Amino acid sequence: MGNFSLAHNRIRALIFLLALAMFVFGLRLVQVQAVQAGDYRMRAVNEMENTKSLPAPRGEITDINGIAFARSVAATSIVVDQTQITNPARVANFIAPILDLPVAQVQASITGERKWNMVYQNAKPALWQKLTKSISEFNSQYPAMSPDRIIGFFPERGYIREYPSGSLIASLVGFVNRDGKGATGLESSMNSTISGIDGKYSFANGYGAEIPGSQSEIIPAQTGTTVRLTVDRDIQWVASQAISDAVKSSNALSGTVIVMDPKTGEILAHATAPTFNPNNTSKVALVAMRNPSVQDVYEPGSTGKVMTLAAAIEEKKVTPETVITVPYALKRSTKVFHDHDKHPTQYLTTAGVLAVSSNTGSIQIGELISNDKFYEYLTKFGVGTKTGSGLPGESRGILPKVADWSGTSAPTMAFGQGYSLTAMQATSIFATIANDGVRVSPTVIAGTRDASGNFTPAPGRTSQRVVSSETAKVMRLMMESVVSGNGTAPSAAIPGYRVAGKTGTAQRIDDTCGCYRGYTASFIGFAPADNPAYVISVTIQDPKGMHWGGVLGGPVFKKVMSFVLQSRHIAPTGTAFEPIPLDKKALAAKKAQDATANN
Repeated sequence: MGNFSLAHNRIRALIFLLALAMFVFGLRLVQVQAVQAGDYRMRAVNEMENTKSLPAPRGEITDINGIAFARSVAATSIVVDQTQITNPARVANFIAPILDLPVAQVQASITGERKWNMVYQNAKPALWQKLTKSISEFNSQYPAMSPDRIIGFFPERGYIREYPSGSLIASLVGFVNRDGKGATGLESSMNSTISGIDGKYSFANGYGAEIPGSQSEIIPAQTGTTVRLTVDRDIQWVASQAISDAVKSSNALSGTVIVMDPKTGEILAHATAPTFNPNNTSKVALVAMRNPSVQDVYEPGSTGKVMTLAAAIEEKKVTPETVITVPYALKRSTKVFHDHDKHPTQYLTTAGVLAVSSNTGSIQIGELISNDKFYEYLTKFGVGTKTGSGLPGESRGILPKVADWSGTSAPTMAFGQGYSLTAMQATSIFATIANDGVRVSPTVIAGTRDASGNFTPAPGRTSQRVVSSETAKVMRLMMESVVSGNGTAPSAAIPGYRVAGKTGTAQRIDDTCGCYRGYTASFIGFAPADNPAYVISVTIQDPKGMHWGGVLGGPVFKKVMSFVLQSRHIAPTGTAFEPIPLDKKALAAKKAQDATANN
């Protein structure tokens, strides 16, 4: 009985050990086939097959309607194993015409002892097919192992960046470098978003080339995220044509046009001239690749008077009908300031000072508020701070601290000189007036779409109240007079619509001498004036000859705004414009008329 019990225990122990072994084996099997299957696959691949990176395409950059401004298309780089080239001169003479490359260049790339060397980067797939067909036909006349056969060339899959709209929006979108990384513009600032994640594939190797049909994807490549802009390609095209024509006709250094929705901050067009073709940047100077709307700063000139008058009205120092004695010349501290045209002493209302763009009148209105308060309003309007657009290289502009002001600083700043801003900042200032005194940060990003097609809207824009809605309203009324026959920009008027705006003709800082040389001409406005839908800024740098903002910028504004209003189906409001008297005489006549009507 004892021996039987001992044997029974041994059998039980053996069964237990076998069960434990099977359990451990099962766990290991699950680990190998399920949990660590990818790792073992990679080990096997590394030992038995060749592997290569599988490049991922970048996401697109599109307009608001999904039309591509930038996209990735398949390409094939042609590389060579130099050790398999037995007669470099002979091979180079054969394949150079096929690749349309100099024979010497091809011979240099295929000569040596390197197992990998680039022959032709980012070729169209058709070129690789043409090369392989030609080599196959050439090799067919020789036995399989003949040293005269051409071998050693193989493809590397990849993508090239294509810009279907060419130079249309190059300064904003930017371009990628030879390595496929964003070099400028949104391609650079949003590179981590747009870039995909490379995968990996394996292949069987035959005489230095991938054996057709042997490719096997190991890790799939993940396409980058697509960025949808707020820009409308059709509006962008009209704006680009208009500013390009203006820059050429005035022989100017450069120009920009920005179209903005003041309520949302969305940029519908961002046009610059001159521009460049991102499909071919080999001969483009670095300065031409800049985005002048946010990187180049300038003194605004008379467009800055809008902030001076808005601050004085908000502080209740003047009303639109306050009469100002306006001489041609006005001395402050050690400097004598002048209006642009010589005139006898005038008696203008605040609205009149803005309509005729008087420097001496603006100085007197600016003096009604303290330097600290004036500085506060300039900063609230966005001078000296980035707009929040998120565009790469954006400048803050230049706004000296009050402690650094001299006796002529405040008078100079009152009519828009002595501080600097960007075209995007200037557009935002006028958008603030158009949006009832609330400044909304501008943006060119509508949202993103992942590889699965899921769209994520961009975060809401930040906003800040700068002046009251009442002040904004009277400013808009005053700015309508600028576009009237008595103002400085009748060329900006659009038949059937109420239009408001302001001209600017500022002395321009020349960085080469640190002095004033040339001018910046500008016009910024909005329509319909009584219910603004869109703001458009036009800035032209260093025009030769005629340089008035109303003459140069007004027609560009009119052309672009007319198209925007029509394409967006913005009907005229139908309300009548009741002009504010521009001088003392007109004001007296209006009061007399009102008195008669009341009686």
